[in-house]
Order: sequence, then C-alpha cells, then structure tokens
Amino acid sequence: MLLKLSFSSMRKRFKDYLVLLFGLTISIAIFYMFETLAQNKTFIEANSMISSIVFVFHVGTFILGAITVFYIFYATSFMLTLRQKEMGMYMTLGAKKHKITQLMFFETFFIGLISLVVGLVIGFGLAKGIAELFMWQLDFNGEGFQSFYLSSIITTVIFYIILFLLTSIVNAWKISRKSVLSLLHAEQKQDFVKTKGSRTFFGVLLAVILIGVGYYAMVNIARFMQLGLILAAVTIIIGTYLVFIAFLPYFVKRLKQNRTLNEKGINSFTLGQLRFRMLNLTKVLGTVAMLVALGLGAMTAGISFYHNIEKQASTFHANDVVIHQPSKEDTEALAEMNVTEKNVYHYKVDGDGVYFLKKDLLVNPPLIKHSDETFELPETTRVEESLPEDNYMLYGENDANRLPELWSTAIRTEMNASYQLFGAKDIYVYGTSEYQNIVSDEQQVILATVDDFKNYLPQLEIINQNQLELAETYRDDDVENAGNTKYSNYIAFKAIASGTIFMGFFLGVAFLMMMASVLMFKLLSSAASDIHRYSMLRKIGVRKSLLVKSIYRELFLLFLFPALVGLVHVIVGMQMFSFIIIEPYLKIWIPISIFIVIYGIYYWITVQMYKRIVLPKEV
Repeated sequence: MLLKLSFSSMRKRFKDYLVLLFGLTISIAIFYMFETLAQNKTFIEANSMISSIVFVFHVGTFILGAITVFYIFYATSFMLTLRQKEMGMYMTLGAKKHKITQLMFFETFFIGLISLVVGLVIGFGLAKGIAELFMWQLDFNGEGFQSFYLSSIITTVIFYIILFLLTSIVNAWKISRKSVLSLLHAEQKQDFVKTKGSRTFFGVLLAVILIGVGYYAMVNIARFMQLGLILAAVTIIIGTYLVFIAFLPYFVKRLKQNRTLNEKGINSFTLGQLRFRMLNLTKVLGTVAMLVALGLGAMTAGISFYHNIEKQASTFHANDVVIHQPSKEDTEALAEMNVTEKNVYHYKVDGDGVYFLKKDLLVNPPLIKHSDETFELPETTRVEESLPEDNYMLYGENDANRLPELWSTAIRTEMNASYQLFGAKDIYVYGTSEYQNIVSDEQQVILATVDDFKNYLPQLEIINQNQLELAETYRDDDVENAGNTKYSNYIAFKAIASGTIFMGFFLGVAFLMMMASVLMFKLLSSAASDIHRYSMLRKIGVRKSLLVKSIYRELFLLFLFPALVGLVHVIVGMQMFSFIIIEPYLKIWIPISIFIVIYGIYYWITVQMYKRIVLPKEV
C-alpha cells in the first residue's frame, strides 16, 4: 500500500523529481566524461606536454570526487525535503516508522539507479560529441581516445552505487529520528547559521590560511611538484567551502544591517531571501566556485597552450620565413604575406660545401635570438660582430677561421644552413674575391618577418613543402624535415600540444556544464518554497516590477560570489604552468570573456525560469 502511495506521490510531483533527475544525471555524465580521460593512461601520456599527467588526473579525480560527494548528498537530501510532510501524514494515519524508513531508503536508491543509467548514456553521448567537435577544430586525430571506455563505466557505477547507498541510509536515518510534528512542519523551518563570535572569526581565518597555503603551493609548483599539487587540492577545496560557510553568512548579515541599503525598495526582502536557508546555500555555492575554477581553469590552460605554440616556436627564431632558392610558387606565397622585414643573402653550392657571400651578411645583418649565460629566454637582436678575416668556416678546426658564435647562430638557425637541408656539406663564409672564384651557379636565401605568423600558415606550408623537395635533391634521399625553421618548430609544438589543448577544452566544457546543473538545481529546487512569499508581497500591494528587480538582484549575488572566488583560483592557478608555458597569461581575456558571456546567458535564463515559478500569475 505504501509503495503505491509512494509512486502516486512521485507522479504528482513529477516536475520536482525531473529537476532532481536532471541534476543527478548531469553529475554522473560529467564524472564519466572525466574518467574517460583519467583512466585512459595510454592516451593522456601520448598526448600531453606534462610529464606527470597521470598523477594530475589522479588528483583531478580526487577533487571531482570530493565535489561530487557534497553535491550528491545535497541533491538526495532535496528528495527528503520534498517528502517530509507527506511522510509525516502517513505516520499520522498510522503507518509504522520503520516502514516509512524503508520507503525512504527505497525511493532514494531507486532514483539514484535511474539517474545512473541515464547519466551513463548521456555521458557517452557528450564524450563522443564534444571530443569529435574539438578534434575537428584542433585538427587533432585523437588516436587512442575512446568515448565508450569500460574501465570508466565500472568506476562510475561503483562510485555512484556506493554514494547512493550511503545517501539512502542517511535519508532513512534522518526520517527515523524525526517526530511526526517536525515532519509536518519541516517546510516552515529555517536553516540557521551562526554569524558572530569566535567561531566565525576562526572559520574565516582558517579559510584564508588554507587558501594561502594552496596558492603558495601552486605558485611554487616547480619546486614542490606532486606534493604541491596534492597540497593545493586539499587546502583550496577545504578553504573554499570555509569561505562560503563562515564568511558569506556574515557578509550577508552585514549587508542587511546597513540601513541605507536595507531600507531601499524591497532590499530587506531580497537580503532576507539570501539569509533564508543559508546552510544549504553556502555548501552549494562552494561547490559551484570549485567547478568554476576547474572548468574555467581547464579551458584557460588549453587556450594558453594553444596561443603559446607560436611563442614556443619563436624561442630560437627571430625570422618567420626562410626560403632557399625561391621558386615562383614561393615568391607568390611570400607576396601574399604582410612582410615587415626582408633580407636576401647569396651563396653558391658545389660538391664540397656551401659558400655564403660575406658582403651580404655585413650589409644586411640578420636578426637572431640570443641569450646570455642566465636562464632568461633568448631576445631578438641583430648581429653586430665584425668579420675581419677573409674566409670563415661554420665548424672550423681552429679559432682562426671558425665563424663567431652570433654569426654561426644566424647561418645555422636563421638561414637553416644545416645537415637537414644540405646534407654533409661544409658551410663557409667567403669574401668577395674567393666567392667569385667558386665555379657554381649563384643561389639566394630570403629571410623575412611578417606581421602575424599564424595568419599565413597555408602559405608557409607551401614554402615548407618546396624546401623539403629541395633538401631531397641535395641529400638524395626521402626527407621528412627540411631543417630547423620556425614553421617546422610550430608544426612540431602543435602536434605535441594538441592533446593537452584537447584535454583542456574537453574538461573545461564538462566542468562548466556540471557547474550549470548544480546552480540550476539549487535555485529551481528551492523555488517552490518561495512562491508563497512572493504571492504574499504581491497581495499587500508590492509592484511586480519591484519583485522582478528583487529576483534579478538576489540571483545576481548568488552567481557573483562563486564566480569571483573561482576566477581568483584560476588566475593564481595559471602559475602552475609557468615552468612549461612561456606566457601562461597570454590572451587570458579570451577564456574569461567566453566564461562571462556564457555565465551571463545562463544567469538570464535562470532568472526567467525562476520568475515563471515564483511570481504569481496575474488575473
């Protein structure tokens, strides 16, 4: 009989249970998506620039697992909230408490199993769709990635079954400890949070200390390595939750105590709404802040890796283009570029060596990348060393005829006069008289810089292909690399970084989706209890426009707090990549802007949905 009543009640409150199922299934789907990467050791090791990437994913699993535990316990407690009054009525009509307890256990676990099945299906679909989209955008083949990964399915099933068992037991235990009267009046109770005294002070102090320790570990990750990653994960998670549990209620209370602010319009009601049920609100906002940090952080890291590919390729190359013996096709490709500097150098090639004309080098000294004995990155400079001798050899047998270091860098690195292009031929720099005595056709090499290297990748690919064909004629063999040029370095770095960029985008989207589901679940699940408050204000004459403004302000604050905390975590956390990325903050405004736009759109949609639920229908 109770089972029939339970199913009947669930059908009546289908919309409420649909919100619960949505929150649980998205959580499961995102956890599965993360595990498809975390447990695919072969794929992440083969496609990452981070040597300890497997350990990073283990830490990520711990962080996501901790967040998921908080979220699932909160989400399933929502079902208890939905059913408390009804359970109290059953007990009033004579139902035994142990039967009610069993019923609560069964309902919680049943909903959990349904969401687990649906969540895995959605997770598989999202993993496949998002992965294929980013692979196409990044021109990344993603060999080894599997959207259907058996090990991830097993881990997800075991983890969530244990969680649902625990939450079912907890919900049943809570029901068993409540009296009939407390169950009947559960919806009228307020979650009380202390906002004064030493408890709040020490809570905030501990939060600041923990987050400070976590930030220090991230900034100095090159020194602490894996220990720093563990330390940052533990301290920042705990510190973030403490910020919202200890500081946020106190902050809202101080806002409400500000008479100027509180007595303006219906701000008193808006701030009162924030204080109401503050206990659950703080935990959810802490979860959202961590998901913002993980999602935005992963996306920011991916975009940073992407935009640093050119920086990495430019580390040892001051010139963007080098063309030996330019063909008509090369000349046309170069003409399509916006060239900022162009120099032409002449040379001859015979059976023994390659001979550069010294006069050209001295008249138009090439740009090079040079660094001193420190660990600073090379800087662009122009060769200014003199060449007093008539002839020089790139790798001279004695100091007398050995080409000076900076000129050696210019010819070997910038002009690509190397084994990859010319084979085993020796490289020389000759004065005019000696140069003219060499019986061979004169050739030329063009060095050029352009306004935006990445804008001309198609033209550079054409030039590179022609250089490969030229190298094959000199080396009489198949050639895969025509030498150490900026373009060849760019392609190599892109191949290495594409896997890391893909993982950053993939996880960023996943975490931001989970963030959206958590915040939506919190707001929509509490909306039903707010209907009578808005209805009462409307009945006593409060204009609808004021109520709408109150909703916008209340939800704006709920969105603002976790976004700010998560954004600070991301900005500091990018320091973790400073030892493998030249400029970790390069174009950081792009992911932040994307996040703000998406977050703003989501805020607007949530406001519209919330308004439809809580505002009384006008006759």
